[in-house]
Amino acid sequence: MAEKLSPFTIAATYVGTVVGAGFASGQEVLQFFSAFGRWGFVGIALATGLFVFFGLAIMELGHALKAESHLPVIQAAGGRWAGAIMDLIITFFLFGALVTMAAGSGAIFVEEFRLPGPVGSMLLLGLTLVTVLLGIFRVIESISFVAPVLLTSVLSLSLITILAQPQGLVANLAWVDPAKAAVPSWPLAALLYASYNLILSVAVLAPLGALGSLAALRRGAIWGGLSLGVGVLAIAAAILTVAPQVAGLEVPMIAVAGLISPYLRIFYSLVLVAEVYTTAVAGLYGFTSRLTKPDSRAYRALAILASIAAFILARFGFSTIVSTLYPAAGFAGLLLIGALTYGYLKVLLTRASLSAPAAKPEKKPDIEPATGSVYEDSSQDGNNRRE
Repeated sequence: MAEKLSPFTIAATYVGTVVGAGFASGQEVLQFFSAFGRWGFVGIALATGLFVFFGLAIMELGHALKAESHLPVIQAAGGRWAGAIMDLIITFFLFGALVTMAAGSGAIFVEEFRLPGPVGSMLLLGLTLVTVLLGIFRVIESISFVAPVLLTSVLSLSLITILAQPQGLVANLAWVDPAKAAVPSWPLAALLYASYNLILSVAVLAPLGALGSLAALRRGAIWGGLSLGVGVLAIAAAILTVAPQVAGLEVPMIAVAGLISPYLRIFYSLVLVAEVYTTAVAGLYGFTSRLTKPDSRAYRALAILASIAAFILARFGFSTIVSTLYPAAGFAGLLLIGALTYGYLKVLLTRASLSAPAAKPEKKPDIEPATGSVYEDSSQDGNNRRE
């Protein structure tokens, strides 16, 4: 089982659990990076390093513990009490992510397809529910299949936008909009961005670690973390290129696509719906698999009830949920980051001590108690002993 997941599949699944309505819409990137101008790019570099390190930490711990959910990883990293608190936080925010994706899908249907928001939310939640009911391998397959298409589309749109208006990017490097920023400073924004995304992805990365070899997990974590960083960088640069025109919109990246071509705007809208789907799947699977045993009757019932509740709560609005839920999840995730750092370093030190070659015991010389002379061969004592 462990050899069936390639580094590419692992990396794509990692990317797919993070990208979603907030990521590809540009709303997250605007609030956590672009609003800080040029300093936002430094924040992206910091967040990328955190994605690589903690993605690897979660998957290696999941591998060592043969985890079926995030719970064993959290308990091993944080201990009994801190682990219980983190488990509660993660479980709550996994459901919150599902609500956010439902709201994001509704916003896309309203702004781009001129259809009622509840229709978009209902379609997304229905497809998500079917995928989750099919089990963990269908979850991994769906996320890893969609993620490369999504990332390629984001990179292509951003590159076209920047090349069409390079002077806009240069001019807007000094543009800063504190009112749009989720938190007051760019270092805190980068830390919280990585923190809450890890909360949302640990539910898939932990059991994913149990299904891959260590070598594949390590390469997948590096590729996945770097891919996320490149994607965030591309979106931030594209938004900054046309910042004054799109900063006030619910879905700024769709507006960016519309500045190039109305057909590209429609295409990107469909891509965005697919991105929303991958994160919704990760959120619903993580939430239900934590509270019930996967593939059980209770699992199916809870998945249905959670989808219905998410549909109702999505009426609060997409940007409102992003600006309140995600920073709160980021602050809560600081506990997760600290515990994972401690737990992962403990595993590395233990592994290093176990793999170190044992020292060979030194051969003790045969010392004559009476005279103190040393004999290399005790069998010759009778010939060598002095009278």
